[in-house]
Amino acid sequence: MKKWQGNLMLTAAAVIWGCAFTAQSSAMDHVGPWTFVCVRSLLASAALYALRPFLSAGRRKTPAADRRAGILLGVILLAACAFQQFGVLYSSAGKAGFLTALYIIIVPLLSVALKEKIPLQIWPAVLLAAVGLYFLSFRGKPTLERGDFFLLCCALMYALYIIAIDRTASEADSVHVSCIQFLVTGLLAVIPMLTEQPQASSLLGAWKEILYAGICSSAGGYTLQIIGQKYTDPSSAGMLMSLESVFALLAGVIILHETVSFQEAAGCVLIFAAILLSQMNFAKRKSS
Repeated sequence: MKKWQGNLMLTAAAVIWGCAFTAQSSAMDHVGPWTFVCVRSLLASAALYALRPFLSAGRRKTPAADRRAGILLGVILLAACAFQQFGVLYSSAGKAGFLTALYIIIVPLLSVALKEKIPLQIWPAVLLAAVGLYFLSFRGKPTLERGDFFLLCCALMYALYIIAIDRTASEADSVHVSCIQFLVTGLLAVIPMLTEQPQASSLLGAWKEILYAGICSSAGGYTLQIIGQKYTDPSSAGMLMSLESVFALLAGVIILHETVSFQEAAGCVLIFAAILLSQMNFAKRKSS
């Protein structure tokens, strides 16, 4: 497979993930956030277990490492998914995509606390993102709106999730770990889901959204990512996957008929510019 084919897969993953925000939003007309997180996660785990024989390059002899990584990532993923779903409940799908994507900038900032070096362009990227966040979320108010606060917490959790992957799952079977993490996320969400008293009729009302989020977005998007990343460089992969935020905005406008003010659009542009800047490898370009 050539690099352009890998890039095409990553772009497809970004489209799928971006459209998932509309599914998450419209599903809230039928089921509660915990119910959606629980059912989609269990579906994703089942789908990945079915795909695992085709994706894993031989079974590694580290089942204990797989379990440890999967459980840890599942706990963090539960927090990320819950914050995101509650955020979508109170905010638009388009805003959710851009605010969630801030995890790309938060990751290197957390790396500072871990005493790791970060590229110099991260600091202007942070400034751009801060201004974009002000335009997108504050809109003249002194405090964040509830949904936007949840989505920023989601971005923080996804940043911790990325760091945890780097530190725990490097020696494990990535597909097996993902199966376990989605299973853990789904099982942990069962108890809070019961407080929402989900009904079969409600689940049937959101079956399209749940299937899309569980199978297409989680299992399908993950599959495209792990295959596509094998054939492209990390910087290109990061920038292509960050297109998720753009597709989330477009899907929200086209599918859900959401409206975007000029100030909100300016905030989205600034945040996306910050994401692209944070992913650029100037050192590599300079040496080439």
